Amino acid sequence: MSEVLFLSIPAHGHVNPTLGLVNELINQGEEVTYFCTEEFKEKIEKTGAEFKSYKVESIFANRKDNTPQDTGLERLFDNINEALKSSDKIIEDVLDQIKDKHFDYIMYTAMYPFGNAFAQILKIPSVSSFAVFATPKELMAQHKEFNNEELMKNHPVMETYKKVTKQLKEAYGVEMPDNLMSLFFNKGDINIAYTSKYFVSHPEYYDDSFKFIGPPIYDRQENLDFPFERLEGKKVVYISLGTVFNTDTKLYELFFKTFANSDAVVVMTAYNVDLSEFEIPGHFIVRNFVPQSEILKYTDVAITHAGMNSTSDLLYNNVPFVAIPIGADQPYMAGRSAELGAAISLDKDTLTPDLLKDSVEKVLNDPSYVENIKKISDSFKQAGGYKKAVEEIFKLKSERGILV
Repeated sequence: MSEVLFLSIPAHGHVNPTLGLVNELINQGEEVTYFCTEEFKEKIEKTGAEFKSYKVESIFANRKDNTPQDTGLERLFDNINEALKSSDKIIEDVLDQIKDKHFDYIMYTAMYPFGNAFAQILKIPSVSSFAVFATPKELMAQHKEFNNEELMKNHPVMETYKKVTKQLKEAYGVEMPDNLMSLFFNKGDINIAYTSKYFVSHPEYYDDSFKFIGPPIYDRQENLDFPFERLEGKKVVYISLGTVFNTDTKLYELFFKTFANSDAVVVMTAYNVDLSEFEIPGHFIVRNFVPQSEILKYTDVAITHAGMNSTSDLLYNNVPFVAIPIGADQPYMAGRSAELGAAISLDKDTLTPDLLKDSVEKVLNDPSYVENIKKISDSFKQAGGYKKAVEEIFKLKSERGILV
């Protein structure tokens, strides 16, 4: 049995993939102390982990803008700059809360900016969880604002980062990466990637430290009341724009128009989105959250924002889909799915009800889409899942002389 420290950014797309991994570690005898923010307490505790809340949350304020997921580069840098100014308090907070414990190794979500710094401070092996597996180069190519060299060079965040790098070196002997953006791609001694080598577009980027385990399939034990009886024997369309870039009500209006006269039941998530201005058709079931894994058992076709978790769920479950990517790694996920002949990717800015309807019909009725999805799904299932991840973590423990 080992003591494990886990540090995560508070974002559903990054926390959710880790839950099954933490649960599998605990089932195999590990004890996990998991840091996140209060809104994630319940789902983390359900894994069997001990939950701890960050007391210093400045780095997570307005978190949608604190990761390289927003298209506004200057705003992103402004937020990173403010966060870095609190780096000493953020690190001291965690160190203070764990001062009476010894940990054998550390795990962190790759976008938690101080993950590798903590591994160095505690002098323990590290495991990074890569929920975003588009490479930095690919993400920057898709977000043209990152080509603004003048802004990237002259923004105050660069000077702040130099100061923080120096402070952490002096205080803890920590070596920070030269490139600021590397803070959001924190590698560990091993790196868990929730996909297959078949799915990634540039496997040469990933060295042997990356362990491809397939998508994060895990029963999160969500006690969500849902009228499944309404789906029995019906054609079911499932629509989800995720929890981050999901607030454009024009898209929801377009969905209502597209399927206004459909004979299908349309299940749609609208996480924290006010749709009160619309008259929602009676054959729509609109919820803040839905039990996605269960819904997919009934789903004939889906429309997705192409976030990593949702895309992987659809591919794993052999569900045909149309992608409408909005931000972050979504263009990559949508583009790669389309490149492999498994989906149609549409531009949200030129989307019309007719185009969406035609695309849905095409992926539903053209057998090549399901055939290509099955190839990806098979590669996912052969990757080994969470058991494979734990096997790789235990190999690392053995190599570092940590008793298994």
